[in-house]
Amino acid sequence: MGAHHGHSHINDDESHGRNVASKKNLLWALSLTGTFMVVEVIGGIVSGSLALLADAGHMLTDTAALLLAYSALYFASKPADSKRTFGYGRLQVLAAYTNGIFLIMLTGWIVWEAIHRFIEPNPIESISMFTVAVIGLLVNLLVFKILHSAGESNINIRSALLHVLGDLLGSVGAIIAAVIIWIWGLLWIDPLLSIFVSLLILRSAYYVIKDASHILLEGAPLSISMNIIRKDLMSIQGVEDVHHMHAWSLSEEEKMMTFHALINRGANSDHLLEQMLELLEQKHGVGHATIQIEVNNCQFGDEACRGD
Repeated sequence: MGAHHGHSHINDDESHGRNVASKKNLLWALSLTGTFMVVEVIGGIVSGSLALLADAGHMLTDTAALLLAYSALYFASKPADSKRTFGYGRLQVLAAYTNGIFLIMLTGWIVWEAIHRFIEPNPIESISMFTVAVIGLLVNLLVFKILHSAGESNINIRSALLHVLGDLLGSVGAIIAAVIIWIWGLLWIDPLLSIFVSLLILRSAYYVIKDASHILLEGAPLSISMNIIRKDLMSIQGVEDVHHMHAWSLSEEEKMMTFHALINRGANSDHLLEQMLELLEQKHGVGHATIQIEVNNCQFGDEACRGD
């Protein structure tokens, strides 16, 4: 028999609603981060603080990361066309991967600069550093709060959130360093805290790249088990076997499957199809599945069927 497929339009509507909210949050975060970056550049020039100018460079990378994330969400909302039949949703994953690589390069630069400052400490105006760092902390807390609500379910926003988290930790470190330099004059505390923050960012970047790579390589969604799905499908009365199973995702939110289902002769194929699609969506969160219904045996031969 032919291939049948099912798709949840409710999931489409929910995904669209989340994307609209995420785009709004990203736009706010982008505006705040970009504005403070300009303020920090001016503060660094006025005070003559190299530390503030370096942090402004960090904010520039954050602004670029948020812009990349926003652009990915914007294009992801475009409808599918004849060349890209799945649409542009995977741009979010690609943006997350790019941001992860960017984070690793950034931490490498911070560590290099920190080592250089251990060897040749730069004079730091602690009062100016403290003032701008406090303002930066407040801005980063606000941006973090804006993004956090959408960050858990979207790898693209989560990667941008890591940039902001790095800045937030950097602001805390800068405040601590400014106080220590102001009271004791220990210039080496600044690069030491920079290296500590870099290690935290590096760890987070690794997981973002790992998750994004898994999706880009068409890996099975981490939240589902192929063995359990097969067992659940075969528990449906009338389904004799399930094979040639493939699962992947366009993004973290859009899980997809294809498989062959061998059913009993005389069984109502449309009814079984409906049951399988409902089970996949309700129990395993798979909103789109293409199912090849077979009555007698696998059209690829018994050996192929047993091998999958």
